[in-house]
Parts: sequence; C-alpha cells; structure tokens
Amino acid sequence: MTMPASRPLTTGTSSCRRLPAALRPDRVARLAAPAVLALLAGCAGPQSVFEGAGAEATDVAFLFWVMLVGSVAIWLFVIGLGIYATKTRPRAHSERTGLHLIIWGGGVFPVVVLAGLLIWGLAMMPELRRPANGPTIAVSGERFWWRISYDVEGEPGAVRSLPAGGVESANELWLPRGRRTEILLGSPDVIHSFWVPAIAGKTDAIPGRVNRLVLEPTREGIYNGVCAEFCGDAHTQMGLRVVVVPQAEYDARVAALARPAAVTDDPGAALFLKNGCGACHTVRGTEADGRVGPDLTHIASRQTIAAGLLPTNVANIARFIHSTDHVKPGVEMPSFGVLPDTEIDAIAQWLGRLE
Repeated sequence: MTMPASRPLTTGTSSCRRLPAALRPDRVARLAAPAVLALLAGCAGPQSVFEGAGAEATDVAFLFWVMLVGSVAIWLFVIGLGIYATKTRPRAHSERTGLHLIIWGGGVFPVVVLAGLLIWGLAMMPELRRPANGPTIAVSGERFWWRISYDVEGEPGAVRSLPAGGVESANELWLPRGRRTEILLGSPDVIHSFWVPAIAGKTDAIPGRVNRLVLEPTREGIYNGVCAEFCGDAHTQMGLRVVVVPQAEYDARVAALARPAAVTDDPGAALFLKNGCGACHTVRGTEADGRVGPDLTHIASRQTIAAGLLPTNVANIARFIHSTDHVKPGVEMPSFGVLPDTEIDAIAQWLGRLE
C-alpha cells in the first residue's frame, strides 16, 4: 500500500509570509510612523504642558521627561532580559544568581528609584510655595465662563468667599512676566478646575471655599486655559485666554480696564438698556450694573467672546445675541432672536466700539 506523501513542515518564516499584507511588520511600521509624528505634534502649542512658559510647568515637564526616559530604559532592560532568557540554556546560571537578580533587580532597584522620585518631587514643593511678589487676582469659575477681578485685596484668613471689588473683566487673564501672581479661585455654582497647562498645574474652584494658586509666567505670549472639571453642558466651551506681557504693559492694561466705557448718545446703548441686558451685564459709565453675566465695559478689547469660543467682532457679537443657545448650548443667557435684526445689529455695533 502506498503511503500518502507527508506535507513539509511549515516554518516561522513561511507563516510570516502568509500574514495579511496589513499585518506585515514593515507595513505596520510605515503606518505607525505618521501616527507617532501626529502624536508628537500635539505635544506643543499654547495649550500644552510641554510648552514650559511658567516656572511650575517647566519643573513638571522636566520631571515627566526624566520619568519617561527612565521608564523606557527599564522597559528595554526587561525586554532584553526576556530575550536573553529564551536563548539561554535552563541551567546556564545557578539558582543563587537568579535569587540575586530577583532581590536586586525586582526589589532594591524599584525601591531606590521610586524613593528618589519621591524625594525629588518633595524638594520641588517649597519652591512652588514661595510667596507671591506680584498682583493678586480673583478668578471665579461660573457656568460657563471666568470672572476675573484685578487688584483685589487678598486676606490670608479668607477661605469661604472671594474678595469684592477690583477691576473686573472676563475670560481673558493678563499676567506680568517674571512676577509671582497670586490667583484666588472660587465659584458660586459648581466645582470647576482652573488649568493653564503651559504655565502651571490644575487647581479647583470650589463653591464656599477660596483656593490659592501662584502663577509665575516666564515667557511672554498668549496661552490657552480650560476648565478641567466637568461642570455641565458647555464644559468643553469654557475657555480662558492668558496673556503674558511685561510689567509696564500689564499696568497699562489694568489701568485701561479701570476706566468707564466711553459712552456717547448711541441708539445701541439705549436698546441695550431697553431690552434688559443691563439686568445681567455691567457696562461701567451706564445704568447697566448687572452681576449675573460677564462685565462688558471693554468687551471690544478682548480677543474672544463666549469664553474663547468666537473671535471678537461685530458679526459674532450679533450672532451670539441672536442665537445664544445654538452657538453655546447650556449657557444661562437666553437667545434674543425675537428682537428685530436691526436692533440686534445696533446693540452689536455699540458693544463692538467698547474698547
């Protein structure tokens, strides 16, 4: 009887050749390279913790890179040990050698590394807690925008409410370069989290409590901040623009914000008051003295409206007034689409001149 011919044994090489084209190592490498480059491209910019535009952010970024490089080195070492173990005869080393490897590599080494990182992190804390030598600014997180008050008097014992007074603005925080500015954080509604990644770490704004944060920007520029704690429907649209300038320019900015609006006989101003806008918004120099919404005294001098959502221009102001709930769903301001377009345009034109 004739025996059937035996099939040749398949090798690992021939198996790899039968892999789908998309899973071949060379194809995977080519596809992964653009993804890695895109990921690295996201590690820079005005909202990146790696930007290092503040003393605290620089320390955090440096610590991160040290930990990353160390982790990769340890990972490569472990992988190397695994490869070595697969290619070595089982009895190539004594049990005593293996025991030493476990004790020193698996016990002593991790303890020393983690203890070193802990000591390093603790050594950074006194530097971050140095007293402020710049202005004191109160920042209140509100749904869904930031109330900013310059030149406030911060009381060391005040822990439940932000100080009143000061020069008020919204959604745009100016800071003097090289000065340690104390930020007093609070909230009247829900918990928010104040975070400007390029300058410092996160600090919560909690109702009924004042938290303190010291910002020390080291490089001039414009940086983005966010609310890093879910606070409602428009949480992702609660942006903050941080402008770092020299001390003289900062002083000039605060002095300009302190002046009342240059109000003239304008039909837009009359319509603003007639339609009840002044019940929620303040425009210093007019009868509008509402405290519910942002101060609009110098709205035209800000780079954005709606907490960083839209560039500041007359068209966007009119659009926001007309369709507030469509542009930024979840905000407390109602839409005023019932008003004639001519009235909305007149109000927007007037607000667009409030520099």
